Amino acid sequence: MTTPRVLVVDDEAPIVDLVRGYLEREGMEVLSAADGPAALELIRDQSPDVVVLDVMLPGLDGFEVLRRARSMTDAYVIMLTARAEEIDRIVGLSVGADDYLVKPFSPRELAARVRALLRRPRLSAASDGEAWEVRELSVDQRRRSVTLRRTPVPLTVIEFDLLATLIRDPGVVHTRQQLLDRVWGMDYVGDEHVVDVHLANLRRKLGDDASNPTYIETVRGIGYRLKETA
Repeated sequence: MTTPRVLVVDDEAPIVDLVRGYLEREGMEVLSAADGPAALELIRDQSPDVVVLDVMLPGLDGFEVLRRARSMTDAYVIMLTARAEEIDRIVGLSVGADDYLVKPFSPRELAARVRALLRRPRLSAASDGEAWEVRELSVDQRRRSVTLRRTPVPLTVIEFDLLATLIRDPGVVHTRQQLLDRVWGMDYVGDEHVVDVHLANLRRKLGDDASNPTYIETVRGIGYRLKETA
């Protein structure tokens, strides 16, 4: 079994050392970077499985690091922020983060979040290799590819898995908790509203209007479903 590799990006050495100790006790290999450019170099050269990424970094902030990193990795990303404003969380999730923690945080909780991401049941080719077509949208699970009107749509791992979950059961309503269990994993311990942010991002990439959707419909007070008819 391959040892999970985690990159911790923070310019506060005591935090890095504390997190390193917890993750190494979990049997993970830990890399570290103290600024944005160094983080991008390690992401490119070392291919970590998970990146723990502070927002406030010298050189490049965490949001910009994440934007650039998404062109070269599908690693899971947990954002760390010292600011509790909801907008920071939304920005991080909308540019491709999988989860977030607000400082000060429990390193035990961070380790639990990392474990949960590593155990997340990816909807991969090993699942069933299905393919679906709904109107002008095509989703190929084996290739993990999406096209809209024959044009490729680049999605993050989570965006693809959310779409695949919805498209396999057209018309069936999925609650946030059901989507969390299916896409993030049964032991996910974060905020269930991450589902809303990732679905908003997915809708934007599909050109889908939430008020008059072609594909992803909100069922108010319950959850989401793939719309059966346009």
